[in-house]
Amino acid sequence: MLRGAANGFGAVALQHLLARESAAATNPLAAKDPHFPARAKSVIFIFNVGAPSSMDSFDPKPELNRLAGQSMPASFGKVGGQFTDGAQPILGTPWKFKRHGQSGLPVSELFPNVARHVDDICFVRSFTTRSVVHAPAMYEVHNGRLFATHPSMGAWATYGLGSESENLPAYVVMPQPEGTPEGGPPCWSAGFLPAVYQGTLLRPGPKPILHLDRPEGVSAERQRRTLDFLQEMNRRDTGEYDTEMAARIASYELAFRMQSHAPEAVDLRKESAATKKMYGLDAEPTREFGTRLLLARRMVERGVRFVQIYSGGGPISMQWDAHKDLKANHEKMAGHSDQPVAALLEDLKGRGLLDETLVIWGAEFGRLPTSESGNGRDHNPHGFTMWMAGGGVKGGQTIGETDELGLRAVEDPFTMRDFHATVLHLLGLDQNQLWVLHNGRHEKLTDFGGTVIERVFS
Repeated sequence: MLRGAANGFGAVALQHLLARESAAATNPLAAKDPHFPARAKSVIFIFNVGAPSSMDSFDPKPELNRLAGQSMPASFGKVGGQFTDGAQPILGTPWKFKRHGQSGLPVSELFPNVARHVDDICFVRSFTTRSVVHAPAMYEVHNGRLFATHPSMGAWATYGLGSESENLPAYVVMPQPEGTPEGGPPCWSAGFLPAVYQGTLLRPGPKPILHLDRPEGVSAERQRRTLDFLQEMNRRDTGEYDTEMAARIASYELAFRMQSHAPEAVDLRKESAATKKMYGLDAEPTREFGTRLLLARRMVERGVRFVQIYSGGGPISMQWDAHKDLKANHEKMAGHSDQPVAALLEDLKGRGLLDETLVIWGAEFGRLPTSESGNGRDHNPHGFTMWMAGGGVKGGQTIGETDELGLRAVEDPFTMRDFHATVLHLLGLDQNQLWVLHNGRHEKLTDFGGTVIERVFS
């Protein structure tokens, strides 16, 4: 009897596995099992275009104000940015830092709302990139390379895990309405992966996804019959396992389903007045960014795997790129984003979603301790802060350190390969098992490999 029961349970498990393999063979976006138990099911990546200053936000450096106006000590050498050579005087920070939460972590006055959530946040203060120029550094953060040729992190995540949603894109991108970041669409590209894994732009307004409306005069029933006929012709011509054709069929099918489901997903009218107020939808300057973060919560709530949101983009006036007037620039950009980011963390936690949603806040690099134009800061890829919350992350801690002026990472410096390896690990993906054969080479997001930052979650 036990043998028969065991065979029965085994048959059920085998049937489940075969069903998933069959779905994956015909639909490249079908949900796939992770390599090992995942801590996070989805990701919301908040990317701050232009790069906030770490020593003015989450990495306090009291020595900056003590040495303000003086030259960098000779022991630091001359390290310039894109537009400065390192000979400029030190610029102090105009904001005070206070300790918050049970962990007592310091946050500057720029982020009073995010500061309330430090016990859920892990600050990594020692990330590095390899370029002082925006676009190449953005590619490294998004794609792992300095060139716009490789798949983005969101594309790799959906390639490895598929989507939990059958009616919405697996990978959603929401840029700043004023324009995209300098890196442009390659930041959410599928690269050499099938095009079905690239990010889908969600735009503001009543039609967030372009070319989704049904042709005039065509009913849903007629469109359904047309798609069924095309699918049958495609299968007869290419067979069941042509991956490129499967991807094309899957994209048509997803577009058909989104015609019914996407409008509901972006309709905020059913959200409570309290929720809208929490995200700042009732006032400027938080309304626009708060709307996108509320949409991000709705996306992951409906099974979207990866949501990428940009704070800043387009004209320099709408970026964190404070080459001059650091105070005015950062207060403007933080004024747009601080309350909505805090609301996202609070909302996810209140709905029981934070444990399975990894929230990332970062940029392409940091900024120098020296001045530019008298009151601004140039680019600094040698040591900067990014933070993570939710999705299995151990909050209330800092990892890594920069030197006493915030110039270089001096304790536990981490590369973008380490960052990507850690994000993949939280999603249950082994960086060395997630690969695709391209031009005779096993290509991976982390190239020749990164080190998982285990302290983030242990």
